[in-house]
Amino acid sequence: MTRRHLHLAAATALAALTLGTGIAEAAGVLSIGRREDSTTFDPIATAQNIDFWVFSNVFDVLVRVDKTGTKLEPGLAESWEVSSDNLTYTFTLRDAKFSDGTPITAEDAKFSLTRIRDDELSLWSDSYKIIEDMQTPDDHTLVVKLTSPSAPFLSTLAMPGASIISKKAMEEMGEEAYAAKPVASGAFTVKDWARGDRVVLEKNPNFWQADRVKLDGVEWISIPDDNTRMLKVQAGEIDAAIFVPFSRVAQLKQDPDLEVHLEPSTREDALLINHEHGDLGKKEVRQALDLAIDKQAIIDTVTFGIGEVANSYIPKGALYYYADNLRRPYDPEKAKQLLESAGAGDLSFDYLVKAGDEVDEQIAVLLQQQLAKAGVTVNIQKIDASQQWDQLVDGNYDVAVGYWTNDILDPDQKTTFVLGDDTNMNYMTRYKAPDVAKLVAEARIEMDPAKREQMYVELQKQAKEDVNWVDLYYSPYINVSRKGVSNFYQNPLGRFFLEDTDKQ
Repeated sequence: MTRRHLHLAAATALAALTLGTGIAEAAGVLSIGRREDSTTFDPIATAQNIDFWVFSNVFDVLVRVDKTGTKLEPGLAESWEVSSDNLTYTFTLRDAKFSDGTPITAEDAKFSLTRIRDDELSLWSDSYKIIEDMQTPDDHTLVVKLTSPSAPFLSTLAMPGASIISKKAMEEMGEEAYAAKPVASGAFTVKDWARGDRVVLEKNPNFWQADRVKLDGVEWISIPDDNTRMLKVQAGEIDAAIFVPFSRVAQLKQDPDLEVHLEPSTREDALLINHEHGDLGKKEVRQALDLAIDKQAIIDTVTFGIGEVANSYIPKGALYYYADNLRRPYDPEKAKQLLESAGAGDLSFDYLVKAGDEVDEQIAVLLQQQLAKAGVTVNIQKIDASQQWDQLVDGNYDVAVGYWTNDILDPDQKTTFVLGDDTNMNYMTRYKAPDVAKLVAEARIEMDPAKREQMYVELQKQAKEDVNWVDLYYSPYINVSRKGVSNFYQNPLGRFFLEDTDKQ
């Protein structure tokens, strides 16, 4: 299908949008409602889906994950070779340009990978320290030498944090300016970012697959309240919305103007626990909390049967998932006894909840009631959704529900981030287990699949024993779009393929 020639109409609609009107009627511009606003466009400085899911269409990577979310395919690297000792990777870059028209070179790729490995802003450095050296014999060749063989290395290159950025533009603009309005290597450029409101993207004519892109632009609009977001898509004020509440799925399916998408995902929701706050640092206390939470009741009451009880930090269906991992039964009496024996019989803590997030609020009330049966007092603290991440990072919380979706095919990324990485405080839980962290590092370089699988089985067992967090449930991605929007699709790793989306 050819691209629409309606630039003037789209520009007029975008101008009207800044005055507060909707743009669902704007031909060629797709408007998507989401909860939170973006936090940055610096790929290395975030671990949030609200950023990554936009990055994926603003930046390109050397190696991509395909639409099925099950295999790797060429990105900016059109091919690669691996040495027999698995220590040297030679990538051949295709002819491609940044949005400013400058060529994307091997030096840009080296610069981007060096930043994610070494820059103090990087939240992902541990996964890339295995890179010992990089050489660029010419503009189209990147040679990467590793300190040891690495099973997940190619997969890590497909992670949005490893997006390829312009060395020249970053050095001229500075990190802060680039993080606000980057030079793009992907399908769309950042035209405007109205903080707290919306990110305005427009088609990147210099993208190496520009002929594939059908939309003139995309608007990611922050609408924190779930009910308001659903009403806007029903009214035609926006074209699509993500994070559809479980409670609205059946109703939205009945609307002839809408299409509800339940896509296979790697999403897990878990109760994050700050191990540095008082009795929450005791393993027995965390085990008691696990016993005191009725996960099936959450599935039935909150997810309307759509979710599935989680028993591991590795999601069901993902590589090395251990189906037989421990599932603690719901037993508030046993939990109460365990708390008393741990000297925490009068346990009380604050529970951070995102205001306007229907599911988050429902889970909080349910857990408050369940934990009360074990003698635990839960104080619910509602905050603006955009503030929660900063409070988690700062350690200014006791417990909060967070979710994770895998960004790469290999389990190393999530395992490193939640069990073996002090840089990000193990997904802000402050979980500390040197032996576990050591095993995480060993699993990364084990090239025998059978041995490696057994290491991840052990890691899943240990995480459950220590209760790094409380596994709650797995669920699909639930999105909605208006009829007339085609190919609005999210793969299991969360990537939206907006370069293929069209709007009638």
